[in-house]
Amino acid sequence: MECRITVLCENTVQGLGFLGEHGFSAFIETPGQNILFDTGQGFSLIQNSLRLQKDLRQVSKVVLSHGHVDHVGGLLAFLGVKGACPVAAHPDIFTERFWLMPVAGGEEKPVSIGMPWPQAYLTTRGAQFEWRRDFMEVAPGVFITGEVPRKTLFELGSPKWVVARDGGWTPDPFLDDFSMVLKTSRGLVIVLGCAHAGIVNILNHAIDRTGENRIYAVLGGTHLGLSPEPQFDPTIEALKEFDIRMLAVSHCTGQGPVARLASEFGDKFAFGRVGFVLEV
Repeated sequence: MECRITVLCENTVQGLGFLGEHGFSAFIETPGQNILFDTGQGFSLIQNSLRLQKDLRQVSKVVLSHGHVDHVGGLLAFLGVKGACPVAAHPDIFTERFWLMPVAGGEEKPVSIGMPWPQAYLTTRGAQFEWRRDFMEVAPGVFITGEVPRKTLFELGSPKWVVARDGGWTPDPFLDDFSMVLKTSRGLVIVLGCAHAGIVNILNHAIDRTGENRIYAVLGGTHLGLSPEPQFDPTIEALKEFDIRMLAVSHCTGQGPVARLASEFGDKFAFGRVGFVLEV
């Protein structure tokens, strides 16, 4: 299968006339259909899609990676252009979510970072939600990971991303952390939202479920920039074992990890900015 993946929303841009925002969205074109993976916060999706000549009206399905505003906030703007459209996601995307922001005096302030729109309102605007938990094919040769088993000992995530439970805060389990998996003649192409489940866990899960050991490309957010320091080095070493031909990181990877990944992967590395295109 051939595919073309274009980054529509990301923190940074390459070229003139684009808008950057803290978020992620990718336009995935396959012979069967076009899929919009995430929508960014909603500030840049329309502008960048027009600039890149990607017609959002031609999207057959939306897939949401998880329920953080920087990935789902643009859904309303998209529906304003497209109208009715299937939206595949985990039912937890509407869970109230918070980030514990450090403030003066060593305290932490909970900041809401979840889905900004009620489910009922999005439904009236045309969102046709399809709830998914398992690995499944959403188009010929195109899969969503579903809930990713946590198997590595070092991909622990950050305790700063929380949900309210029993009158207090508990680390967000991110059961809704989905990625896209495309089977191509060159191997798997994996598109990450934020990789809260751990990038190594995600890649292993994709291999296990597809039976394809070759990974041609990985694109998207790795969350290495916001993860505990002990997670970084073992993640780098594990990624080398996959023999990835193209690593195009985006969004939540962080400047330090980006520099390290660029050094480690050399000409296999790319910046997955707004305007980046991967053709397979």
